[in-house]
Amino acid sequence: MFFLHPARTMTLPDPSADQALRIYLALAQYPILRTRIRELMRRELFRRGIITPQAFEAEVRAKAIESQAREGLHDPLWEENEETWETRLSRIRTHLTDFYFAYNLHFEDFENIVKQVLAERDPSARQIEVSFNPELAPQDMLFEQAQAIEHLPPEERKKYQHRYNELLVVLIRKIISDQLAYINIAKSWFTISDLQNISRRKIGHGKIGGKAAGMLLAARILSEIADEDICQRIRIPESYFLGSEVMYAFMSYNDLMHWADQKYKSEEQIHADYPRIQREYARGEFPPDILDRLRLMLKKVGSRPLIVRSSSLLEDNFGTSFAGKYDSVFCPNQGDLEANLHALTQAIAHVFASGLNPDALLYRRAMGLQDYDERLAILIQVVEGEQFGDYYFPHAAGVAFSRNLYRWSPQIRQEDGFLRLVWGLGTRAVERVGVDYPRLVALSHPQLRPEFAPKLIRRYSQQYVDVINLKTNRFETLSIHQVLNRKYPLLRYIAQIDQGGFLMPIRSNVADQQISQVVITFDGLLQRTAFAEHMRRMLHILETHYHTPVDMEFAIYVRDPHSLNPQVDIAILQCRPQSHSEDEEAHLPEEIAPEDIVFSTRRMIPHGRVRGIRYVLFVVPERYYALPTAAERSELGRAIGRLNNRLADETFICIGPGRWGTRNPDLGVNIRYSEIYNTRALIELAGGKFDTTPEPSFGTHFFQDLIEAKIYPLAIDLNDEDAIFNHDFFYNTPNQLAKYCPEDADLEDCLRLIEVSAYRPSHRLELIMDSNAGQAVALLVPEA
Repeated sequence: MFFLHPARTMTLPDPSADQALRIYLALAQYPILRTRIRELMRRELFRRGIITPQAFEAEVRAKAIESQAREGLHDPLWEENEETWETRLSRIRTHLTDFYFAYNLHFEDFENIVKQVLAERDPSARQIEVSFNPELAPQDMLFEQAQAIEHLPPEERKKYQHRYNELLVVLIRKIISDQLAYINIAKSWFTISDLQNISRRKIGHGKIGGKAAGMLLAARILSEIADEDICQRIRIPESYFLGSEVMYAFMSYNDLMHWADQKYKSEEQIHADYPRIQREYARGEFPPDILDRLRLMLKKVGSRPLIVRSSSLLEDNFGTSFAGKYDSVFCPNQGDLEANLHALTQAIAHVFASGLNPDALLYRRAMGLQDYDERLAILIQVVEGEQFGDYYFPHAAGVAFSRNLYRWSPQIRQEDGFLRLVWGLGTRAVERVGVDYPRLVALSHPQLRPEFAPKLIRRYSQQYVDVINLKTNRFETLSIHQVLNRKYPLLRYIAQIDQGGFLMPIRSNVADQQISQVVITFDGLLQRTAFAEHMRRMLHILETHYHTPVDMEFAIYVRDPHSLNPQVDIAILQCRPQSHSEDEEAHLPEEIAPEDIVFSTRRMIPHGRVRGIRYVLFVVPERYYALPTAAERSELGRAIGRLNNRLADETFICIGPGRWGTRNPDLGVNIRYSEIYNTRALIELAGGKFDTTPEPSFGTHFFQDLIEAKIYPLAIDLNDEDAIFNHDFFYNTPNQLAKYCPEDADLEDCLRLIEVSAYRPSHRLELIMDSNAGQAVALLVPEA
């Protein structure tokens, strides 16, 4: 109404109309007490010298006269009766009180005034006051009342249990998450004390977001009901939370709000704008009050490395994990305080910018979440690990799944779970990176590997390790042999010695010259400790109480590795519902004519069915690997993205060499989720003329994307005598690429768009994946 910003009184970095709205809504629940509360609000403004009583009343009178003029009163002092004039003054006085308070003082100051007025009213009734609305009340009031109920005698407490339950849910919704599926579980486990501990570590307003929420809930469930041997071994990292409203404060403070409608732009514009968004966010600064809190946090943390992780409001939710959509940034934290603070704020700004990256925005669009106000909270954690030489990293890390969706042997029990395990930081366990492989562990049979020959075990073992270099103050990826030496205390747990024809356990000191023969296998860890069994039981507990399969990121620390019975501590880094396809009837026909089969594989089969496939997008391996530069191979990925858009209303699948979604275009098709989300299956080709074998992507962020989008991943090894690959279909059917993407016609040699009916008229392709039979077949069927 009269809210022209009085610049002379601007003492804070614009808490914005948001704080004024919060004050207005809070006052709405105290109709009897509002007059007294505003009286004390004005008294506080006058006491602090923000405005004098005389100047305040003069402004009230001036604005009242201005409002009369706007209403067409030409002689306002005589054309309005005294009662109307006093009502006008009262309303303007109310608005100015709220306005000056919101723009110059903290919300905590308002909360203190409310509590003072309530205490004046009835100090004894203040403990169990049930007349106010918890949804609008200050958090401190909610905590105080909940604690008061907790301290009542048991019989008395029963009368207020319903109130306590309401307070608990409201606090969970205010502090952690407003997702109902999460709240329905969390309200049975969190205590008021838990929520207070979270609140004490929170910086700024807003919720702590999904990633933090899942980690805290998993740890709470396990600490409450797991057996003692597990309870003693689990923990979460030292964590701090940047509230979700800080993101908007950062955007407002740096004039970045013009990017808030980015999600509604075209796909082309979203891609084009993102580099500029990253640059503008990188130049941003943080409000002084947030900087002060971050500086205090750094003083407490000291020189321990940190990781800055996204924790958006939708992240790690049921059915939408947002796996890998937003960035995480390591901060080695080895400089002086101000240098560390600068690095930390740059990392936070980088994560905020990643909220507008094309993959995230298009994922939200595909999932029907575009209109949700997706704010990013930030989870800041001390990195789990210890120093070895110049490097800092955990003994091992990875991602665990309570359901093993891809069994490589009939012995494996799906319900016992699965791990992707790496040495060092866990980044290599969740991304498809380089020529590198994690250890895959079926928790029903931890020592049963997908590979069987020593040569293959070595070939598909971890070659590189992610570490924090404390000397250079950087996150680095190094060859394992650059970091390992014979003095590494965990060597016998993570590695074996390649003796040519066999792998030998390490039972004594390793000579320096043998380090080059070391192979990361984790056999010692899996054989000598209870780690795998503990993980299996933990995942079972979490699945039971989440009422759905879960996946969990973790890091481990082996205590006293020289003892006969070493204990393994497990740090829970993240926990969320596991992405999985809905069960669908998919049984192979008893008889299939050989001429109807386009391809068939028995390699790690999911369960499902894709009907009515009209197009097959085929990346020709020979031509792809003949492209002279990585840039040209990457450009082919962009062309696939254009086809993905133009085939949005068609049913199609993609087949190509090596790894779909790899960062390295020399190893397969460099593609992002935003360029492939309309396909129904991604099939990886290996073998034949090319010395490649697709590493199962199960467990990576890319895999999560595929499952949530109902895209089936498959692999065909052309060296497998059971595999079928119809060369004539893929190489001799006319190419329709120029019809859909004329601008990419020059790629026709290596990118083929096959219309199924051009190979056999009036037919479509049907892909049947029968996990029970251990076989997937794509066959030609007549059009319905």
